[in-house]
Amino acid sequence: MTLTDDNFATIVEAVKEGRGIYANIRKVVGFLLGSNTGEILTVFTAMLLFRQTPLLSMQLLWVNLVTDSLPAIAVGMEAVEPDIMEKKPRPKNEGIFANGLGLSVIIQGILFAAITLAGFCIGKAVMGTLEAGQTMAFMILSLSQVVHAFNMRSDRSLFKIGFFTNKTLNIAALVSIALMAIVLFTPVRYAFRLVLLTPQLYLVALGLILAPLVFIEIKKAIKNRK
Repeated sequence: MTLTDDNFATIVEAVKEGRGIYANIRKVVGFLLGSNTGEILTVFTAMLLFRQTPLLSMQLLWVNLVTDSLPAIAVGMEAVEPDIMEKKPRPKNEGIFANGLGLSVIIQGILFAAITLAGFCIGKAVMGTLEAGQTMAFMILSLSQVVHAFNMRSDRSLFKIGFFTNKTLNIAALVSIALMAIVLFTPVRYAFRLVLLTPQLYLVALGLILAPLVFIEIKKAIKNRK
C-alpha cells in the first residue's frame, strides 16, 4: 500500500473500513443468531406447553429464506459509523461474541419467542382453530424480524441515525413485506396452511411485530445513558 499510494492517510481509511466491515459482521451474526434462537425457542416451548407446533416446516423455511436472508444481507451493507475511529483498538484474542453480543442474542431469541407464542395463543383463542394461531405466529415472527433488522443497524437510536438512511435495507424490507403479503392474502396461503384473520387480530399482530423496535430502543437509551 505504501509503495503504490505513498500516502499514510490511506492507512487510516483502510483501518476505518476494516473496523466497519467487522462491525457489520457482528451485526449480521447477532441478527441471524437472535432470529434463529427465537424460532427454536418458539417451537420447543410450544411443544412442551401446548403439545402443538405454532410453525410448520414450510413456514419456517419461508422465514429463513425470505425474512432472514434479505434483511441480513442489507444490514451487512450498513455504512461505517462516523465515530468508529474514536473507539479503542480491539484485542487480538477478543471473540466475536464479546461486549455483550452473546447475551444480546439470547435476549433477542427470548423476545421473538415470547411475542410469537403470544400471537399463537391469541389467534387460537379468538378464532378457535390451530390454523389461526399458526397464521398469527408465522406473521408475527416473520415481520418482527424485518423490523428488528433496523434495530441491528447501530447501537445508537434509530431516531438519531434515521430510519431510512440504509437504502438497501429499505428495499429488502419492502420486498420481504410484499412477499409476506402475497403469502398471507392471496390463494398462495393455502399452500402454507394459513387462514384470513379478523381485523382486530391484524391490529394485535401489528402491535407485537413492533414490540422489538420499542424494546430495543428502550434498551439502547438505558445503555447510552449509562
